[in-house]
Amino acid sequence: MNNLINRVMRAALLDKEFYKEAEADTSLNQEALIVVIIVSVAAGIGSFIVTLFGGEFGAAILALIVGTVVGIVNYYVWAYVTHFIGTNMFKGDADPGELLRVLGYASGPRILSLLGFIPCLGAFLSFGGAIWALVAGFFGVQEALDLDTTETMVTVVLGWLAILIISGIVTSVLGIGAIGIGSVLSSFGR
Repeated sequence: MNNLINRVMRAALLDKEFYKEAEADTSLNQEALIVVIIVSVAAGIGSFIVTLFGGEFGAAILALIVGTVVGIVNYYVWAYVTHFIGTNMFKGDADPGELLRVLGYASGPRILSLLGFIPCLGAFLSFGGAIWALVAGFFGVQEALDLDTTETMVTVVLGWLAILIISGIVTSVLGIGAIGIGSVLSSFGR
């Protein structure tokens, strides 16, 4: 566990040497996914608490589930879209596993989403964690794909835009359905 925390801290501190190590070490595949799962569950818990404060238990459960699942799915989408863009547009040199590893660890700062329920400050912490993860992702992608700064920036921004669009669509569709599902689940709690 100490090794995992140490690697997440090195990634969050934008340690380029760490990203080189993670890119090359295929034994870190599972651990990078564990980081993503932990961070996604934490974000889901943050969403659960925020929604629970709104008084809807069913909707809070749904927020927990959707927040967790969307976080994990976004990890894969970002890695594969980034790989596609970086290797096809800029002739980057990496396989998808390298991007999964570096982006998995780079997602660590998103743990701040757990604190999203704190009045006045929570939204800023969640947003700050997302931006921090984006910056960490930049360093990871640059190391994994061996791109220059401009190529990395374009690759990361396009990959992140793909995540925002897909997440927006998924959460909008589920959000509309969640009103009814949340009401049904809440009725069981009464």
